[in-house]
Amino acid sequence: MSAVEKGTELPPLELRVTRADLVRYAGASGDLNPIHWSDRVATGVGLPGVIAHGMLTMALAARFVTAWVGDPSAVRSYGVRFTRPVVVPDDDEGALVELSGKVTDVTDGIAKVAITARCDGKTVLGRAVAEVALPS
Repeated sequence: MSAVEKGTELPPLELRVTRADLVRYAGASGDLNPIHWSDRVATGVGLPGVIAHGMLTMALAARFVTAWVGDPSAVRSYGVRFTRPVVVPDDDEGALVELSGKVTDVTDGIAKVAITARCDGKTVLGRAVAEVALPS
C-alpha cells in the first residue's frame, strides 16, 4: 500500500448480491425473516420486493475496507446507518452494490475512512465510517 493521507481514495468495488446469497446468509446468520426470500411477504409489508439483510450489506462494505487495508484485524471501529434497503431481484444477476471510500483523516497510524455504498444509484448506507490501523 502506498502512502495514505487525507483525501486518499480507495479503489472502488462492485459486488453482486443474488437471492442465492440471501439464502446462504440467512442460514449462516439464523435470520430467516421471509422479507429476505419471499416477494409475497416483502411486498405485503410495503417493501418494493425481497431485500438483502442489512447486516449483509454492512458486511459487504466492511469487506471493501479490509480488501484495501489487507488485514481484517486492522479494523479498529466500524459503524453505519441503514438508509435504504438493497432490493434483490429474482434473476441470475441480482443487485449491484457499488462501494467507494475516501480517507478523511490519518492520526497516529489510524485512518478514518468514509464509505459510500450505492445500489441503483441510491445510497444504501449512511454515516458509514471505519477506522483502520495502517500497516507500518
